[in-house]
Amino acid sequence: MNTATQHFKRLRYGLVGSALFALLTTPMAYAAPPAPPSLHVQAQSWVEVEPDKATLSARLWENTPAVSTLEDTDSEALGSARERLEQRASELIAAMEEIGIEQRAINAGSLNVYPEHVAGPRNDNGEQETLMRTRLERPFSVELTNIDQLGDVLDALIDAGVNALDGVQFDLQDRDAATDEALTKALEKARHKADLMASTLDVTLGPVQHIEETQAPVFQPRMMAMRAESDAMGSGSASDYRPGTIRIDAGVNVEWALRGQDARGRLDRAAGEPEQ
Repeated sequence: MNTATQHFKRLRYGLVGSALFALLTTPMAYAAPPAPPSLHVQAQSWVEVEPDKATLSARLWENTPAVSTLEDTDSEALGSARERLEQRASELIAAMEEIGIEQRAINAGSLNVYPEHVAGPRNDNGEQETLMRTRLERPFSVELTNIDQLGDVLDALIDAGVNALDGVQFDLQDRDAATDEALTKALEKARHKADLMASTLDVTLGPVQHIEETQAPVFQPRMMAMRAESDAMGSGSASDYRPGTIRIDAGVNVEWALRGQDARGRLDRAAGEPEQ
């Protein structure tokens, strides 16, 4: 091994040794300072509100006579069924307006046409033929901003001979106010818990360091199924209906800085104390 190679190795080992020595002798002053003491609180709360808006869904339909699947539906039968359906729809709208429902609150959906298979009579051999008919249907919805009208509207729908009531959806006219209230209550609860913990540990809350929603206050309209055939509806059932309440949940995480010369020591001692 020549002299130049030996000199290079000595130089390399010397540099590595110097670097290790520098790392071992670095003053502790360059180490990251300990995190300042803080208090982390999680809180959940909710509000229950009474709905002040309702949307009723119903349907009217008319059927053509059932015929063999080998036959085409008679256009005259279709026209007659549609004429009967439109007449009933007009009567339904008139009944709604008669009890004080504004025309803009009544939504008459477009005409829907559905082919239907129905079982026909059995022949002498016991075989049953499948027949075909056509259903012409129109959906209706009525939007109420006065819940007190609910019973009258349901009674009027039944009296008008709707074929099916599909349900009532309860809602709020001002959703934002309700969700804001739920979130505010969660934050107030977090502050109350933080004050209680800080007072118990004899420390002082500083400024808020971090705020996070753990559960956004999402509003879900309350749906009550009421689907029933018109001939199975009993009188007075609408008057006994009650909307109930809607619950809105919210959750937060909040972190406060802690003040006081011995804040860190008090928290450490509290964390190390055995449970009583």
